[in-house]
Amino acid sequence: MTLEVVDGDAHVVEGSEFIIQLMEAFPDKLSFPPAGDGVRGALIEGRPYPNSSGPGAGVDAATSLTREASNPFEPQGVLADADREGIGAMVLYPSLGIATTSFRDRVFAREFARRYNRWVSRYCAVAAGRLHGVGVVPLQDVDAAVAMLPEIKGLGLVAVTVPPALGDRNLDHPSLDPFFAGAAAAGLPVSVHGAPGMHVPTPGADRFDNYVQVHCVSFPFDQMVALTALVFGGVLERHPRLRVAFLEAGVGWVPYFVERMDEHFEKRGSQVPGCKRPPSEYVARGQCYFSCEPEEQGIAMACASIGGEWIMYASDYPHWDSDFPNTVAPIRERSDLSAEAKAKILGGNARRFYGLNGAR
Repeated sequence: MTLEVVDGDAHVVEGSEFIIQLMEAFPDKLSFPPAGDGVRGALIEGRPYPNSSGPGAGVDAATSLTREASNPFEPQGVLADADREGIGAMVLYPSLGIATTSFRDRVFAREFARRYNRWVSRYCAVAAGRLHGVGVVPLQDVDAAVAMLPEIKGLGLVAVTVPPALGDRNLDHPSLDPFFAGAAAAGLPVSVHGAPGMHVPTPGADRFDNYVQVHCVSFPFDQMVALTALVFGGVLERHPRLRVAFLEAGVGWVPYFVERMDEHFEKRGSQVPGCKRPPSEYVARGQCYFSCEPEEQGIAMACASIGGEWIMYASDYPHWDSDFPNTVAPIRERSDLSAEAKAKILGGNARRFYGLNGAR
């Protein structure tokens, strides 16, 4: 059986064209210190990206990418690597661009987002429909973020990504409601994607300064915090057309946590009046999607618990923790999933979530 493969969460590595243009426009905001200065990667507004030391430490830039990738800086290299795995299409999230909401200067954040969105649209345009970009927005300025949504849609980008929290605001903060309303109206799904070391909140993981501990904790905790805010805070109820993906934490946590949320709704639902139904219903009606790690044992359990329609294969290419070039086979060859479930997880669900080729 031939299975269509759509990678629901890969990453673009912002190349020299984008970086040089940004440095020329904002020489006081962005620089790359020479080797030996103790900073690897970018220095933005005086802070290192990624920040690889201290609480919530991120990856060292020198070891951030898998050595198996051919040339992740150019679309031709990405496509060559996709062909090695038999991946038909890839949805590309930012690397540096994930930090957009962390920038202190609102003007810089807005301009960074606009330039990134236009750049990634051009990057994907050369790939004949096989590469699909995800937009970024400056949620420091919600009005500006909302105003960008039509352009993001017009550029052909297939989603917009947000962090699991914004400073002291959770995703159910009233100030963010116009953004979620705008995304739903534009038909743009929203994807929650964290990143330790990128100066976005890492709830729980900021208790550690060892990157192994930070990385292990940050992604699942991030997604639990985001799902709690969006469901119990009433965001999904107020915006029934809004679709949200929870990425890079695997899917094994989902049955446990959704069951736990249902129990709290059953026993103390009056304390979350914005949530009008058991949390599992928001998943069942198609508002929540979750990426899976190809080799994780919990995929079959999650299919049985929440349904196989809401789980998407993701490679995390070309980051260090990707199993590329062996991310498709662990799903395609496993014996605990039906052929129908494999088809959904490997391609059909991502195509529907992102609306690729008009799918909904």
